[in-house]
Amino acid sequence: MLIDGVVKNYAWGSRTAIPEMFGWPRTDAPIAEVWFGAHRMGSSPIRGGGTRLDQRIRADPLATLGKQAAERFASLPFLLKVISAAEPLSLQAHPSIQQAQAGFAREDSQRIDRRAPNRSFRDRNHKPELLCALSEFSALCGLREPAVTLEFLETIPTAALNPLRHKLIADSSPRGLAHILGWLLRQDDSTIAAQIAALVAACAKESSLPFAPERRVALQLGRCHAQDPAVLIALLLNYVTLQPGEAIFLGAGNLHAYLHGSAVEVMANSDNVLRAGLTNKHVDVNTFLNIVDSAPLAVDVQRPTAVGGIVRYRSPVAEFSLQRIDVEGEIRIAGGPAILLCIAGEADLQNPHGPHRLRAGDGAWLDAASGAAWLSGSATIFRAGLGEDLARSA
Repeated sequence: MLIDGVVKNYAWGSRTAIPEMFGWPRTDAPIAEVWFGAHRMGSSPIRGGGTRLDQRIRADPLATLGKQAAERFASLPFLLKVISAAEPLSLQAHPSIQQAQAGFAREDSQRIDRRAPNRSFRDRNHKPELLCALSEFSALCGLREPAVTLEFLETIPTAALNPLRHKLIADSSPRGLAHILGWLLRQDDSTIAAQIAALVAACAKESSLPFAPERRVALQLGRCHAQDPAVLIALLLNYVTLQPGEAIFLGAGNLHAYLHGSAVEVMANSDNVLRAGLTNKHVDVNTFLNIVDSAPLAVDVQRPTAVGGIVRYRSPVAEFSLQRIDVEGEIRIAGGPAILLCIAGEADLQNPHGPHRLRAGDGAWLDAASGAAWLSGSATIFRAGLGEDLARSA
C-alpha cells in the first residue's frame, strides 16, 4: 500500500533540494526532512485509506510486523527519512540503550516533563543511524586522531589555540580528549568568543593550505556561532565528504554534525539527542560528557557495489537495515515489514496488496504477512527493513 511522507520544516533545511528531487511545488518554508514510518511525532498517512501507518500496526502487530518484531519491539522499530541540509545541524551524540534507560528513569524521577525543552531523554531507546548520500554530503563524524588534529591546528596561525594544542600534546588518550571536551564546554563566554574571533580571522587568511575544507568549516561555524564552544570542539572531529551512494553508520556516543547535502537516513525510533552546541536547543553538559565516545574514530565510509541490482549497506543493529534497489526491468525483493521509498524514476510494485505505481517521493508499506514483492520499471528505490539477523529469523 502507498504511504505519504510527513514534511518537517526545520530552519536548517533547503527550500529547493527536496522539491526538485520529488517534483513538488517550490515552497517559501525550508524542507529539512520527510519522514516515512510510524513515529509518534509524524506517522505516515496511508494513501486513500483514511488511516495512518501507526494505527494499522497497532490494529494487528502480528500481521504487520511479524511475530519476532512484534514480540521484541511492539511497534515499528525504525524511521526512514529523506533529509536535505542547507546549513549545519547541531553537534550531537546519542546514548546506548542502557544509557537511555537510566537517563529516562532519572529524569522521570526528577519530574521533568517528557515534552519539556530541557528534557534530554524522551524515551528508553538508543538511536543508531545509517546515512546514505543522495548528493555530495559533508559531515563531521567522530573524534580525529590527535596527531592529525595537531597537524591541522598548525595550519591555523593564531596563539588563541595554543591552550588547546598544549592539552592535546599533554594527553592525547581518550581520557585526555574527554577532559578537553569538558574544558571547552565549561569555559566562560568571553574566553570562547575571543578564541573563536581569532580562529575566524586566521582561517579567513588562507584557503590553499592543507586541511582547506576543514578550515572552511571552521570559518563557517565560527561566523554563525561566535560564542559557542562547539565551534572549537568541531576542530577535533573528522571531516567527511560522501559521494552519492556512499554511507556511514553512526553508533552510540558518536559525536557528529551534518553540514550540507541531501541523503536518505534510517534510524531506530527514538528522540534521544544529547547536544554539545551549534543550536539554540538545550545543552546538558554533564549528561553529554557521560555519553559521548571520546576514543578517536577512523570513519568507515561504505562504498558497496550492487549485486543483482541491490546494494546492501552494513548495519550492526536489530532495528533496521537499508538497501538501495536499482530497478531496470524486473526485480524480486524481500517482503516486509519494510518501507520502500522511490527517489527517482517510476516502478510498478506487485504484491498481494498491489499493484501500485511508485514515483519519486512515493513511499510504500509492506506487511510482514504479504510475502515477497516484485518491482518493474526504471527507478531508484530504497528499502528499509528489520536488521538482517532478525529479518532472517522472522
